[in-house]
Amino acid sequence: MEYRVEVRRSKRRTIALSVEDNLRVLVRAPLRMGDAEVRQFVEKHRDWIETHIVLQRERRENAREFTPGEVEALRARARSLAEKWIGVYAPRMGVAPTGLKITSAATRWGSCSWKNGVCFSWRIALLPQEAAEYVVVHELAHIRQKNHGPAFYAEVAKVLPDYRRRVAVLKQAQRELGL
Repeated sequence: MEYRVEVRRSKRRTIALSVEDNLRVLVRAPLRMGDAEVRQFVEKHRDWIETHIVLQRERRENAREFTPGEVEALRARARSLAEKWIGVYAPRMGVAPTGLKITSAATRWGSCSWKNGVCFSWRIALLPQEAAEYVVVHELAHIRQKNHGPAFYAEVAKVLPDYRRRVAVLKQAQRELGL
């Protein structure tokens, strides 16, 4: 399988690999990592790359287009759902987001800023309730823990002991929706 690899170097400590929407393979590497080491990393992960290129192609072929009217309705529903679940879970978790935004992000369900503002893609309105609730709790947990370490997942598990099952539901929905 042929594919194009782009290498971006920065002051990072680790090497990372992703397959972008345009099917380009992106390698993020530390400044001091040699070209041979980067090539070796890419070769070592060839099977992963090829699998994810196929998955991206399938996602693009199955992706549904939404009219502007549908997007606005989904945006309003996403805001309503996010407000509802923030109202339920934030007090339980002892956190308070500084703001709520609904975005058009296509590759992430939500995010939490360093200033504790939370953002959710309008696409959460397409998810099964248990998956969307997990996304909200996940972002609220980032108010306390800014990473994905054990302490972060302990925060999530305090209010959603079944969060692993919910993650599986989220991933399945993501595949079915072509997202």
